Amino acid sequence: MRFDLRLPVIVAALLVVGLMTVSTAALAPRVSPGIFQKQLLGLGLSVLPIALLWWAGRDRIYRTAPILYGLALLLQASTFVIGKDVNGQQNWLVLGPVQFQPLELLKLALILMLPLVMREGYKGLRSYAAPLAVFLPAFGLVVVQDFGGAMVLGVMFLAILLVFRMPLLHVLGLLLVVGVAYPTVIFPHLKPYQQDRLTIFIDPYKDARGQGYQVIQSTIAIGSGGMMGKGYKKGTQSHNGFVPEAHTDFAFATWAEEQGLVGGVAVLLLYAGLIWGLAGMASGSPRLQDQLLFAGVLGQIGFQAIENIGAALSMLPLTGITLPLISYGLSSLVMTLTTLGLAYVVYRDRFDKMI
Repeated sequence: MRFDLRLPVIVAALLVVGLMTVSTAALAPRVSPGIFQKQLLGLGLSVLPIALLWWAGRDRIYRTAPILYGLALLLQASTFVIGKDVNGQQNWLVLGPVQFQPLELLKLALILMLPLVMREGYKGLRSYAAPLAVFLPAFGLVVVQDFGGAMVLGVMFLAILLVFRMPLLHVLGLLLVVGVAYPTVIFPHLKPYQQDRLTIFIDPYKDARGQGYQVIQSTIAIGSGGMMGKGYKKGTQSHNGFVPEAHTDFAFATWAEEQGLVGGVAVLLLYAGLIWGLAGMASGSPRLQDQLLFAGVLGQIGFQAIENIGAALSMLPLTGITLPLISYGLSSLVMTLTTLGLAYVVYRDRFDKMI
């Protein structure tokens, strides 16, 4: 089957959830006016790169990977010099009226570039040289400023490595290295506020007026929604300003308060369907290069969804990672839709002869 309509239908449903969430979060105090209109603008702007990908096809897209990767690295590096500080992180660029995160473009570039250099599969230890040469510069530029973003890149890379057919012993060794390095090297070198954000979910009430406040208010909002929710635009916790970042980090709490357990489970099922669909696309693609690309897309979107919702429920650390297709963010929305469009085009052309 050349076209699979299940993915577009699921994406459309998540976009509807996102627009409803952003429109109701716009009623909260301390939220910038016009966020709903900007989200609609992002949806409209997404048509341009998706149309370009649809026209170009898989082969031309892969050939642009080195150029896109180099541009993404350059933009990410430029944030150290001309980056704008947003919420304590200098990882935004402002070009006239446009403000965007180069990280979003870097995710897409890695999803394209890594499969390109790993398309021959695992053939010994030397097979790791090229992917590490691609991944480590990107990871190094991001981890200094945005630990949450670095986590997304790390999970993407791990997902791609697993499909790369690396030996099980190597997988276990990698997990052991990460497990040892995190508490002994990585965590001690994080800034104090980053350490607090990563541990406060265990017991948010130990600092209920400080670092734990966001998580506590999020869980209260979700719980107050009950089974069926309070109704669209009738949320009290989010509208009265108790839920911080109701349109971004805690978009799931905003949605669950108004739509209840039923609405929350519906969103979980939609993400499960999206992940299942991407996995099906990977298994239905005959080339390893395409399978690696799908693994990267699945790793990015799947991890972001799980981490964001888990943080809203006080089950996972709070990292500032947005909820794909639902949280407000023009650059995030455009690049997420572009990434999914890329996956759909590659799946469409999976049986075409490589040029």
